[in-house]
Amino acid sequence: MKPKLALYWASSCGGCEIAVVDIEAKILDVADFFDIVFWPCIMDFKYKDVEAMPDGDITLTLFNGAIRTSENEYLAKLLRAKSKVMVAFGSCAYEGCIPALANFYDKKKIFECNYINSPSLQESSKNVFPQTHTQMPEGEIEIPEFWNTVKSLDQVVDVDYYVPGCPPQSTQIIAVVEAVIDILKNGKPLPPKGTILGAGEKTICEECTRERKEKKIKKFYRPQEIIPNPDECLLDQGIVCMGPATRSGCDALCIKANMGCRGCYGPPPNVLDQGAKMVSALSSVIDSTDPKEVRDIIKTIADPLGTFYRFSMAHSIFHRVQKMEEEEK
Repeated sequence: MKPKLALYWASSCGGCEIAVVDIEAKILDVADFFDIVFWPCIMDFKYKDVEAMPDGDITLTLFNGAIRTSENEYLAKLLRAKSKVMVAFGSCAYEGCIPALANFYDKKKIFECNYINSPSLQESSKNVFPQTHTQMPEGEIEIPEFWNTVKSLDQVVDVDYYVPGCPPQSTQIIAVVEAVIDILKNGKPLPPKGTILGAGEKTICEECTRERKEKKIKKFYRPQEIIPNPDECLLDQGIVCMGPATRSGCDALCIKANMGCRGCYGPPPNVLDQGAKMVSALSSVIDSTDPKEVRDIIKTIADPLGTFYRFSMAHSIFHRVQKMEEEEK
């Protein structure tokens, strides 16, 4: 019998699903080697199909997306029980990513923004909040419960491996898939549990070809405000680049396109908090020791917290900003 493969999309944009398809002809190798038993984005599978499987029946699950709702949590726990190997696939599953930026607020404030203060709502629709159960003439409608806190996959279930990236690059996916097929076909040992697949052990700076002179700067620029020198370190030019605080492995693709690294590969080895690491890196380039002037320079960074924790908020030291008044979900 073929090894069984499952893919699931929780709270995310769907880019990881597109990235899998983007491996082009290699998808035929995947379909030939694996029996795809669950991939609701692509084919018509039902949750009951997975529920009916014996525990451990699925060889490999690629789970993308953060845990935002009760449905996400249920599928994470269900697929963990049914899978021999669970992979957090992409930044949302790995570290929370963009959905976890909601952790700067709480459920109440998010609902107020969307269902009271939104300019797109008609007056009659305001103050109407989603209910998990609603009785209709046709029967009861049930929708997932919206959690107060967005979590990464490993904060809900045990995870075996991680594939970083927003989304993972197609070349990275091909390399991981081919390695998995080789392991399963030839009986090779699996990597140590917790391994981050398809990534390096250094920082983006160490695979970047730009020259770093460690200049001191008085202002940060957004990418559209200047035309950067393609040979000079972006940080030296006042463009925020998360390279010093980000794991290598993507071949510095964003930097090659004259855009600062956004940090989607997560922190480098032995770094506990990616945002704190970036703050430390910036402290070495700011050209001032005066507290007021330093604050003014920092203010030229658009949304510092959202920039430093764009991909890693759920895995950060503080996990969320506001203390919850209700029991955490």
